[in-house]
Amino acid sequence: MTRLSFSLGSLGVATVMVATNLLGVTSAQADDDPSVPPGTEASAAAPVEVDANDPDLKLPEGATLASAKVLDIKQVVEDQAGEERREDTNADVKFALQAEVLFPKNSARLTGEAKARITSIAQEIGKQNATRIRVFGFTDNLGSAVSGDILSRKRANAVQGVLDAELKDSSVTYEVRGYGEQYPISSNATEAGRKKNRRVEVSFPRTGG
Repeated sequence: MTRLSFSLGSLGVATVMVATNLLGVTSAQADDDPSVPPGTEASAAAPVEVDANDPDLKLPEGATLASAKVLDIKQVVEDQAGEERREDTNADVKFALQAEVLFPKNSARLTGEAKARITSIAQEIGKQNATRIRVFGFTDNLGSAVSGDILSRKRANAVQGVLDAELKDSSVTYEVRGYGEQYPISSNATEAGRKKNRRVEVSFPRTGG
């Protein structure tokens, strides 16, 4: 910054401040890329140091932090053929079995392979000491909605029957429902999607509860 003084006659002496560029300092200019949000431009400057004693970083008097909360993390494991899917969260375990590995087409009669799969689920229920079990059946959107509701309920009943026989625990309660074509997990526009939607789900809380 250069200071210039000059005489204005009877008006006295005025001082005028004239801005000039100094070595190593550049004048302000418009952003090259106006689409870049302010504060996100690339910079070689070191990050701003944070003062841990800054009063603006402290809770106001009388304020308290919210209670600690564990986020619900979901882990999903599915076999390569997609015939069986397991979902684990902090609260629940859910198994989804495709109808093709449990029943013949348009049938609620369990196949020989079905019992082994359901038995493995019963063993996991026992490990978790679960006493509340949900067994829900689902179909694709082929055929009438009424027939889908009936078939999905019959299939859920069949799976529940095997679970009950394996667990042999009178303290266990079941919620059994047939939802038909409701709640698809894939598109019904393709056979691959419909195959995923034709399923029976068995879910229960972790470690009882």
